[in-house]
Amino acid sequence: MLLMGVDLRGGRYSRRAGAARRLADVPLAFYQGAMTSAPRPVTATPALPAMPGQRLARGTGRLLRSLDHAVLTEFVPARGLRVDLISLGPKGELWVVECKSSRADFTSDRKWQGYLDWCDRYFWAVDGAFPVELLPEDTGLIHADAFGAEIARMAPEHRLSGPRRTKVQRDFARAAALRLQVLADPESVIAGAI
Repeated sequence: MLLMGVDLRGGRYSRRAGAARRLADVPLAFYQGAMTSAPRPVTATPALPAMPGQRLARGTGRLLRSLDHAVLTEFVPARGLRVDLISLGPKGELWVVECKSSRADFTSDRKWQGYLDWCDRYFWAVDGAFPVELLPEDTGLIHADAFGAEIARMAPEHRLSGPRRTKVQRDFARAAALRLQVLADPESVIAGAI
């Protein structure tokens, strides 16, 4: 197991439910590694995403994270569907956000109503220039840019059934774990492990 770049295999590591980790819970190997390892280089801030929809997704993801939601982009809830953002809230609630950068982007989307069956709340994320009168009133509205967002209209809640919620949460967890694996070991994709 890695914690801040230090290998903790063989060391004890525990997590108390509902409480932050205490220094006493971190194995001695962490302290030894932290004292002997070279400082990490400072990396440059990544460039802004090139596509307008990706910029909206970035700002909206920051908003959702500030609401204590875990966020995934480009998530596939079912074959033939791909949502821009899905978030899993602290109580297990699932929100879907579609990012629309222009009138043409919205009018060409014919799949969005299929996303309603895969979330508790459905939102649109748009920038300040988007004609919001095009968006259905019974959906949520988020105003966003590349740096942040705010909820302008809360989406009505339509609770998922138990089996559907379990499936989406399981698929969310698998997608997040696989993406984390690729970050930790990019060659795992080439090796066919993922």
